[in-house]
Amino acid sequence: MAEPRKQLRLLEAPFVAAGPSGVAVRDRLKHLTPGDEEVLRLVGAYQGALASGDLKARCAAGHGHDNEAWAVRKRELTGRSSSRIAGAITKVTHDQYALARRCLLAHIQSLEAGIAMLRHRLSLPLGAKGSKRAPGGYRSKGEWFHKSRRLHLLEDRLTAARADWDSGRARVVRGGRRLLKTRHHLDAAHLTEDQWRRRWEAGRWFLTADGESGKRFGNETIRVTPDGQVSLKLPAPLASLANSKHGRYTLAGKVAFAYRGEEWRDRVEGNRAVAYRIHLDVDRGRWYLIASWTRPTVPTIPLATARAQGMIGVDTNADHFAAYQLDTHGNPVGDPHRFFYDLSGASTHRDAQVRHAITQLLHWAKQCGVRAIGMENLDFAAEKTREKHGRRKRFRQLISGMPTGRLRARLTAMAAEAGIAIVAVDAAYTSMWGNEHWRTPLTTAHRTMTRHDAASVAIGRRALGHSIRRRTAPPPQHRSDAAGHRTAQARPGVPGREGTRPPVTDRALDARHRTGTPRTRATSASNTVRDVRSTRTWVQDPLLHTV
Repeated sequence: MAEPRKQLRLLEAPFVAAGPSGVAVRDRLKHLTPGDEEVLRLVGAYQGALASGDLKARCAAGHGHDNEAWAVRKRELTGRSSSRIAGAITKVTHDQYALARRCLLAHIQSLEAGIAMLRHRLSLPLGAKGSKRAPGGYRSKGEWFHKSRRLHLLEDRLTAARADWDSGRARVVRGGRRLLKTRHHLDAAHLTEDQWRRRWEAGRWFLTADGESGKRFGNETIRVTPDGQVSLKLPAPLASLANSKHGRYTLAGKVAFAYRGEEWRDRVEGNRAVAYRIHLDVDRGRWYLIASWTRPTVPTIPLATARAQGMIGVDTNADHFAAYQLDTHGNPVGDPHRFFYDLSGASTHRDAQVRHAITQLLHWAKQCGVRAIGMENLDFAAEKTREKHGRRKRFRQLISGMPTGRLRARLTAMAAEAGIAIVAVDAAYTSMWGNEHWRTPLTTAHRTMTRHDAASVAIGRRALGHSIRRRTAPPPQHRSDAAGHRTAQARPGVPGREGTRPPVTDRALDARHRTGTPRTRATSASNTVRDVRSTRTWVQDPLLHTV
């Protein structure tokens, strides 16, 4: 009895990713006096305490929070600071609470996926083999026992997480949970208690101000003039520290945004809203100012327009981008390209590596003359669970270390500035089908194709709207049965269907070599006249020599 064919999951249609809707630039606050730094510390610590209390009140309210409760919180903060500072604090509080709720939902989904996988593997016999879609049973009774205990542990965690979700509870740490846990492992982090304390205090400061259109230079709380002069509106309890009119403190240092400086200056001179945030890099001892503003969303071009001049298919890997150029018909052009990056080390180093690789990719795309890049719509949320991959620890670390979200945001923003669209495609089967249909045909003596290069071709063809398979059925008039049932593609069960077609007659070049038959005909004469050797006997005519 024939084995039933497996049903492939439905593929999502390709779409053009939306461009960025905001801009953020950063510059260093130079030449600050000790008095300036002391004022910034006092203001940040005071407003940070207000933000911590407001966040505590919001988390305690849970589902019972409404507009009236928000108005009460804002009035309380206004009396202790100002209405604009109170509005900025409550806005950040709501964003933190919403982010915590989204993270809790993702945690619940991860626990559910892990529990389902554990139950599946525990239900199988010991040593049962798995498939590409699902792993098999556990190897020994000991492993089965430990996994059964882990199942009960995850079920308890899921019960607690669902209870928090139903009650509206959110667990938020101002300053970062990772930094909080580092307090118990100072030796491993190579930090002293004083160094950790300075990081912890700086992470909990609040020096943020939202922009206001129509106000002077686009912000009343943190005001930056077009020439880079920075001044702060001090809270009411710290108004005695002011060195300018109207309770403001002007810093000695100035800023000059080298990147997007003209765009920022146009907004400031036009009194359009610009939000600012001041923070301290404790390790370097440097103060920075971040300016951000919204911009009109870059309109996405139609999918047909993006496909008009071909496509570049890009396969994202742990250490490089594998890219291949394709024309409008889905044919690979030229050789594959690889853009490497290193995701080890500090977060700043990883971010710089990703930006450098994306810059090289966009420059090559401009040289090729294409208007779009096809990328996988990656999301490894369901693949990171340790219950699915079990002992494959290195593979789990590999997929967990890929910054899919940040990479997607970086690429979308940088491509929009370069005038190149990003076409997101479903990532299902691209590596498997690309390796099956494109790796061998594109491999030559001077070109080495990898599995990732073949996957980039598959991604590009899917972004162009073509099927990944190379061979298709010819027109009916070109088939050997004259509009019959045969096609150029053999069925999956036919032996040798992917092999070379055998010669149709014995006149093939290697026919005698394969069959072992001797040559039956002498060497033919040369095609040129001067090389012809005649076999005729020539007789001299005496009449031709008589006079």
